[in-house]
Amino acid sequence: MDLDPVILARIQFAANISFHILFPTITIALGWVLLGFKLAYQRSGDEKWMEAYRFWVKVFALSFAMGVVSGITMSFQFGTNWPGFMERVGNIAGPLLAYEVITAFFLEAVFIGIMLFGTRRVPNWLHTLATFLVAFGTTMSAFWILALNSWMHTPDGFELRDGVAHATDWMAIIFTPSFPYRLTHMLLASGLTVAFLITGLSAFRWLLGDRSAGLRAVLRTGLVMAALLIPVQIFVGDLHGLNTLEHQPQKVAAMEGNWETQSGVPLLLFAWPDEDARENRFEIGIPYGASLILKHDPDGVVPGLNDYVGEHPPVAPVFFAFRVMVGIGLLMLVVSWAGVWLTRGGRQPHPWLARGLVAMTFSGWVATLAGWYVTEIGRQPWLVTGVLRTSDAISSVPAPVIAGSLTLYLAIYGLLLAAYIGVLLHLSRKAARGEGLGPSADPAGRLTTVAAE
Repeated sequence: MDLDPVILARIQFAANISFHILFPTITIALGWVLLGFKLAYQRSGDEKWMEAYRFWVKVFALSFAMGVVSGITMSFQFGTNWPGFMERVGNIAGPLLAYEVITAFFLEAVFIGIMLFGTRRVPNWLHTLATFLVAFGTTMSAFWILALNSWMHTPDGFELRDGVAHATDWMAIIFTPSFPYRLTHMLLASGLTVAFLITGLSAFRWLLGDRSAGLRAVLRTGLVMAALLIPVQIFVGDLHGLNTLEHQPQKVAAMEGNWETQSGVPLLLFAWPDEDARENRFEIGIPYGASLILKHDPDGVVPGLNDYVGEHPPVAPVFFAFRVMVGIGLLMLVVSWAGVWLTRGGRQPHPWLARGLVAMTFSGWVATLAGWYVTEIGRQPWLVTGVLRTSDAISSVPAPVIAGSLTLYLAIYGLLLAAYIGVLLHLSRKAARGEGLGPSADPAGRLTTVAAE
């Protein structure tokens, strides 16, 4: 069987960005949670909040390091596998990536040392300020990366000269029609990822016998955070979907598995899209549901894939990834609200609730990846919508070479991910035994300790 270099290069980039996005998804929101712990300690003087800071800053440091390393690897592929991208749109992408480095990464790099090791070495106000600036830096990083990504989906503020994009309006480039929805959706996804990571690891420690007041406070914080954020995320997701319907209707048609433009389209709970036959098999749906959600009218007309033959994305991956994302979101809603109710008034979590929260520890990762696949696969066959096709940006690297490096990437990423999760569980076991969280402990431990553990 002949290997398609375009497909292999796409899978390789998808593997790289899938691994990389796991860690910024944690650090973006966790920085703000750490700031909240620090401010709660300063306000109340209760040592439990500082204990929470000491534990979770280790998770932040580890996640930050993993994100930096995987991001460097990902950037190489612009030159190796996708030279056409920078050749055609580098005048737009290059400055946006540079802004991210200048305004975000440098800010994080300068102040993260103070945040990790400065509790007993600098004034308290400076340590709190450093925590704020690192959190702000992670958010600014998301701002610039999503500005570029949104421009690739809904490009604006440029003109083509001899096939090369040149900026004409940087405000229009940054604030494209999809950018506000995409940025808000991602920031909320990060918040939910961290909320369930906090509740999951806290529940794991509780099952190991940790009954400290600090653990209960952090567990409750994570549950409340999730319970507040998930309804907002559902609302923003609806707005994002309506924006996508306006600017990328073929993506929405793939998400809904809708082949013909028609009114009264059902909301498919399950189906098996058949692109060859251009129909769905084994459909289970709610009558008029898709029209009601997308048009807010049960008789609303929803675009169909047959209007975009040759111009729509692969249907099955987008269709199923969308349902995974929505399904996990609804599960988050049920679990977080139930958890808040069951732990009200200082009640201890029931063992079955704790086990359920442990099972949901990395649910935010799964939902984020599913949503990312909907977004990125749903843009195909375009790399930059209406400007640059994916097939026109590929390099001349032979398919077997890409396949070999892809295999190596997957093996390394699998090992690193297993090691990362293993370290989180090890840190949780140590914390459950009361090790490393005393008042005299360095709030970040030592980098060598984190790496060794």
